[in-house]
Amino acid sequence: MLKDFRAFQISKEFYQRCKTIKLPAFLRDQLARASSSIALNLAESSGKRTSRDRVRYYTMALGSVRECEAILEIENVQDPVAKDLLNQLGAILFKLCQIPVENTKVPQKTRDDAQEDRS
Repeated sequence: MLKDFRAFQISKEFYQRCKTIKLPAFLRDQLARASSSIALNLAESSGKRTSRDRVRYYTMALGSVRECEAILEIENVQDPVAKDLLNQLGAILFKLCQIPVENTKVPQKTRDDAQEDRS
């Protein structure tokens, strides 16, 4: 399952790459959390039954991608491999977040349904 999920595989590679980037300790820790969050949210999304739930986790992963981008940007990190992996993840997740979600709205009970429930 996860071995066939391209975004997850790229996120693992990106996480490993992030561990090699030299940053101040507080940003290194933040980058580790954000980059692992991408992979963890993608993994969790694969176990969700509805597209609405999956898109919710894809959106969280995309937020973590943006956080990683910001860290690399503010520290002016010159790592073309990390930036390429991040761009790939961003593009895939942007598309995944566009997946239409099914209408999961629970129908309201009618007055007749409510009366039947009381019987």
